[in-house]
Amino acid sequence: MLSIRLSNDEMTRNLDIALLRAFVAVADHGSMTAAGRMLHLTQGAISQQIGRLEAQAGPLFARDHRALRLTTEGERWLGPSRHLLAVHDALRDEMKGGTIEGSVRLGAPQDLVAARLGPILKGFSLDHPRVELTLVCATSTELLRTLKRGEVDIALVEELPGAARGECLAVERLVWVGARGGTAFRRSRLPVSLVDEACVFRPAVLDALRKCGRPWRTVFESGSIDATAATVRADLAVTASLASTVPSEFDILAPECGLPELPAFAIHLHVAGGPASAAALALGRSIREDFARGPDVVRVLQDGTAKARRGRLVPQA
Repeated sequence: MLSIRLSNDEMTRNLDIALLRAFVAVADHGSMTAAGRMLHLTQGAISQQIGRLEAQAGPLFARDHRALRLTTEGERWLGPSRHLLAVHDALRDEMKGGTIEGSVRLGAPQDLVAARLGPILKGFSLDHPRVELTLVCATSTELLRTLKRGEVDIALVEELPGAARGECLAVERLVWVGARGGTAFRRSRLPVSLVDEACVFRPAVLDALRKCGRPWRTVFESGSIDATAATVRADLAVTASLASTVPSEFDILAPECGLPELPAFAIHLHVAGGPASAAALALGRSIREDFARGPDVVRVLQDGTAKARRGRLVPQA
């Protein structure tokens, strides 16, 4: 009997990667059925895997209406599970020979491409020269449709926190942005320049202005981030951006400027259904590692005194 107990104890020391993969898939999709489709397993098989993992770790999910939400224990173990899977998959790729081939299609909004993705994609291409990388730029709303149609393999999407099933990489405050030393924010009828009518930030910006009773007018909405930047640079309007995406040539307008507070937005990583290719997994790891280091812009915004990494806070003069 003693030898059997020791054997069982040894077995519980080794985590089953398949169980962790099922756990992360259910957490990302909020559904065992959807997780099963992604992993090419039945809903029953996913349920059994989650049950086996919960027998070791305790309850990981609670049912919220028709969806599954993470319990406190589930939230505690999700990050380490992702990390362990990433390390496991990287080691598996190395054992296969270390060279990844194929193609991967990445979707991302224009602001993230300009501010954050350049160094990531350059590093990825240097590390994986035999992977053909394609970049698709679109609004977050369109990227979700593109992902569903299978036209991209992975996508970075800006969404309100808690409103999506993707993997949350960061949560940042949406901030007001103006020309360096500009005065557009002082005008009685606030001139606002937004990239596109489908911009995910647009409803939040306009709702904030309506709630505070601030009159406003649209200066530009035509799909070009460069044209939006030009109107702001010329002090013809203000715009709204995630703190980490604000170019250094612009000012982040502090609360003292009299503009309403804007909500936080999450940057989510979404993966197309079905088994991900080695190239897609490798690109996902590169993106996660960069975002894990994270900018310190949010901390700067909270204390309101120091300079932001890509923009500076400007109180009303």
